Amino acid sequence: MTVLRLARSELKRMTGGLLPKLTILALTMVPLLYGAVYLYANWDPYGNLDKIDAALVVQDAGATSSDGTQLQAGRKVADSLVEGHVFNWQQVDTAEEADAGVQSGKYAFALKIPKDFSANLVSPGSFDAANQAMLNVTTNDANNYLLSTIVDKLTTAVHSTVAKEVGEETANQLLTGFGTIHAQIVKAADGAAKLSDGVSKLSSGAAALHDGTAQLRRGTAELAAGQAKLRDGANQLNAGAGQLSAGLSELRDKTASLPADSRKLADGAAQVAAGNAQLNAKVQDVVGQLEAFDAGARDRVVAANARLMDAGVITQEQADRILADYDTGAASAPVAGAKAKIAADAAKIQQLSDGSAAVSAGAAKLAQAMPALTGAIGQASAGAEQLSTGAATLAAGQQTALDGASALADGAAKLDDGAARLASGAATAADGSRTLADELAKGAGKIPNPDDAQKSEVSKVIADPVAVNNVSQAKAGSYGAGLAPFFLTLALWIGVFMLVQAMRPITQRALASNAPSWKIAVGGWLPFFAVSVLQASILTLVVDLGLGLNPAHPVLMWLFMLAAAMAFSAIIQGVVALLGTPGKFVVLILLVLQLVSSGGTFPWQTTPEPLHVVHQIMPMGYVVTGMRHLVYGGDLSMILPTVLGLLGYTLLGAALSTLAVRKHKYWTLKTLKPEIAV
Repeated sequence: MTVLRLARSELKRMTGGLLPKLTILALTMVPLLYGAVYLYANWDPYGNLDKIDAALVVQDAGATSSDGTQLQAGRKVADSLVEGHVFNWQQVDTAEEADAGVQSGKYAFALKIPKDFSANLVSPGSFDAANQAMLNVTTNDANNYLLSTIVDKLTTAVHSTVAKEVGEETANQLLTGFGTIHAQIVKAADGAAKLSDGVSKLSSGAAALHDGTAQLRRGTAELAAGQAKLRDGANQLNAGAGQLSAGLSELRDKTASLPADSRKLADGAAQVAAGNAQLNAKVQDVVGQLEAFDAGARDRVVAANARLMDAGVITQEQADRILADYDTGAASAPVAGAKAKIAADAAKIQQLSDGSAAVSAGAAKLAQAMPALTGAIGQASAGAEQLSTGAATLAAGQQTALDGASALADGAAKLDDGAARLASGAATAADGSRTLADELAKGAGKIPNPDDAQKSEVSKVIADPVAVNNVSQAKAGSYGAGLAPFFLTLALWIGVFMLVQAMRPITQRALASNAPSWKIAVGGWLPFFAVSVLQASILTLVVDLGLGLNPAHPVLMWLFMLAAAMAFSAIIQGVVALLGTPGKFVVLILLVLQLVSSGGTFPWQTTPEPLHVVHQIMPMGYVVTGMRHLVYGGDLSMILPTVLGLLGYTLLGAALSTLAVRKHKYWTLKTLKPEIAV
């Protein structure tokens, strides 16, 4: 018995009558019903969103931007949404009405634009009152879970559009501000240059000031030293004035009786002068008498001599000698002595009389002047007291002046130190101001000063800095095309799975023959493969022509689906042949495991870690990936390894089927009467 005869025999049995033929036809259509109808229902859901009712509430009151432009962003967004016809927008007056409609299911969701929407959009113009503009969305997953995701994409798009428009306007104002800043920085640079010149002059003036304060410091030090000497002199003057005042006071007290005493002296001197005058007169009288006596005595000597010569007592010579002796004084020595003494005394008495007269005159004058003298002494004493008081005041003032001079010297020293620091700081400031002027000039050149065209272009870039250049190496044309690889693969597995409900994996007649086990196994598989080929071909034809899938490689896709049908049919036939009725449950479990691990909707890497192992060892994930490359036009280098892998799965199914043939050639009671049959 050959393999083809076994397969033809099973097919002949399955088509021997109208009902079997209808059964085979129905089984052939199972993948079409599951895959094509599902894809048809979900081919372009995003293109039909305009049939979904959505509430739109516009409460925006508008706002005025910093440049005076009136902004009605809320109304603009609403008009854009209505004109876009993405949803069937129903404008509602109040937010409460919209929320109630979402709650009841009247509206799928509600988009509410609040009263301060425009005001918050222009608020970044004021740094102390910037607020985000809000779009309030109300959804209800009881209406539809995926709709929330779609609404999120919509609001994100609205957010991006509004942010771009507002950001462009804000960026334009910012760039305008840069131009203003540029102009102001240029002015600041000019001002800094003038400041630098002024600070340079200040530095020169500060240096001159420092020289002046140094001289002032030396001068105030000398002033303080001189003031100290003045203070010492004032103290000495104060002491001397005190002594003078005390002495003059004592002199005033002791000369108080001097006028009376001088008057007494004048009177006494006058009396002495009068007495001396009388005495002098008497002495002069005695001198005259002595002169007269002396002259009469010579005459008497001459007369005596004459008588004696006449008497002859003496001779002429002796008479002459006696007269000569008398003339020479020898004879009249006592008289001459007395005369000379009296003459001398008379001269002295005359001097005494003259002196006493002078004394009397002086004493009289002294007596006359003494009252004035005592008055002057009194005045001098009073003046000395005033001098002493003034000297004390002067001494105190000089001490104050010394303190002030010392303070002035200290202040001059501090002023000099400050002037030195000022000179140093002014020099540093001169360097800094020059650097400031230079850097401001450089900075002004680096600050942008765009014209209107540049501002417009740069504003667009700032408002939308990232442009996505989406280069799609392989792109699905629609939502249905995106799901097609997964549902086509899933439909093939389900189609083969349905075959085991009506077709026998291994016929009893074949088991009773002497044919080799592998031939019986392959003969039992070929009918499954033949029907699955029909299923795959019809499904491919309907999806390509009826739904408009338009795969990039239609022939290769069809052949790849045949390879997948070959592997799926071999595995399912082998498992059910080996395990019998429980094998159908195993095939169902394998379907569920592959359903969640193949990555048909979300990438398989996002599934839990244990399912990664299922993805690696089960065929459906590889078939889905290969279908995507063939439908969207991706890299075909992985197709051949995938086909080889499917061939391996086919051999695995054949091995299971061969093992089942060997097992079932030995009949048991369970063979004749199985415990369960489905």
